[in-house]
Amino acid sequence: MSRPTVGVIGDETARDAVTASGGDPVVGAPAEVAAATPELIVTVGERGLLDAVAAGVDGPVLPVAARERVPSVPRDSLDTALDAFLAGRHETATRPVISARSPLGETRALMDVMLVTAEPARISEYAVCRGGESVATFRADGVVVATPAGSRGYTRRAGGPVLAPELDVLAVVPVAPFSTDEDTWILPASELELRIERDETPVELLADDRTAGSVVPGESVRVGRDGTLSVAVVDASRRRIG
Repeated sequence: MSRPTVGVIGDETARDAVTASGGDPVVGAPAEVAAATPELIVTVGERGLLDAVAAGVDGPVLPVAARERVPSVPRDSLDTALDAFLAGRHETATRPVISARSPLGETRALMDVMLVTAEPARISEYAVCRGGESVATFRADGVVVATPAGSRGYTRRAGGPVLAPELDVLAVVPVAPFSTDEDTWILPASELELRIERDETPVELLADDRTAGSVVPGESVRVGRDGTLSVAVVDASRRRIG
């Protein structure tokens, strides 16, 4: 009987747990692991999970030590979790993935996409549109678009709402707005357009805290749903909203 292939992204020392559970570990760069199409990918740490999504992984993944934003297994329970998955004792949860398309290219994110001034405390002007219609224009340090999983992170600290994981919506939140009573928005997860309206300071595009490059005034960044991530949920997983 062949051994199931299990990819490892984030901490290659997890390969020992995979081998002990009867799996055949696949390690390497996230894109290389994804290209091997393993039956399961173990992602260690939040960065490992986000790197997997950026590399095009859509699951199933078994997150380890990924905070509370997705069902996650504590590091000391990895052996038990792998045994449960390989024995078929698991459920599947899905989390929406978004992509940002701009002249810089396309990048995927599980948590959020952000436009933000490259220099701290420097304000620019941003426009948010949906379906060709204006949602808002405001002056701020930046603007962040978050999925339900990402709504418990930076978006929440910026004053945005916490979204239940089953909702098919995005939170749009100004970052340090010039106006003290600026709105936030919960919008359907269809394509949104973000645009810089003034050339006052360099603005960077970030996806899950990875810098994609600088965006100039007049260029559009289109953010929308890009499939889902399948997450393996076992008894050792932490089940929390996020």
